[in-house]
Amino acid sequence: MTDLLSLCKSSAQADNAKALAASKSHSEAERRRRERINKHLSTLRTLLPNTAKTDKASLLAEVIERIKELKQQVAEISQFGPVPSDADELDVDVMESPVDEGGKVLIKASICCADRPSLLTDLVRTLKSLHLRTVKAEMATMEGRTKNVFVMTIKDDAELLEPTLACVEEALKSVMEEPSSKENQDDA
Repeated sequence: MTDLLSLCKSSAQADNAKALAASKSHSEAERRRRERINKHLSTLRTLLPNTAKTDKASLLAEVIERIKELKQQVAEISQFGPVPSDADELDVDVMESPVDEGGKVLIKASICCADRPSLLTDLVRTLKSLHLRTVKAEMATMEGRTKNVFVMTIKDDAELLEPTLACVEEALKSVMEEPSSKENQDDA
C-alpha cells in the first residue's frame, strides 16, 4: 500500500513537472511572439510620420489609412501609363478595338519583370523576329522592375491570329525568363 501511495505521489509529481514545463514553454513562446509583434510595430512607427508614441490600435489605423492613400496614388499614376508590379507578369491578347485604320489586327503585349541592361534590346529583337510592326510602346521602371506594353499590328487573317498570339506569348516569356547578363557572368 505504501508503494502504491509512493507511486501515485511520484506520478502526480511527474505530471506536475510536465505541466510546469509545458506552461513554461508556452509562456516563452508567447513572450517571443509578443517581442516579434512589438518589433514590427516599432518598425511601422518609424515608417510613418508623427507616430512615435502611438498606441497599437491607433498605429494600425494610421497604417491602414496610409495604405489606402498609397493605393489611390498608384491608381492615379496607373491612369497615365504602365506601373511595374512586384510579380512577373505576361499578357498577350487582341486589343478591345482589334482593328486599326488600315484593317490590321492589333495585338497588345504587356510584360512585367526584373529590369536588366539588355532587356529592351532583347524585347525589340524578339518582336522584330516575329515580323510584327510596333504601333505603340510604353515603358515604366521602378525599383529594379520594369513594365513594357507594346501594341503591334498583324494582317487581319483569322487563321494567323491564334498561332501569332501563342508565338508572341512564348517569345516574350523566353525574354522575361532570360537571366540578366550579371547572372550570366556569375555563372561563368
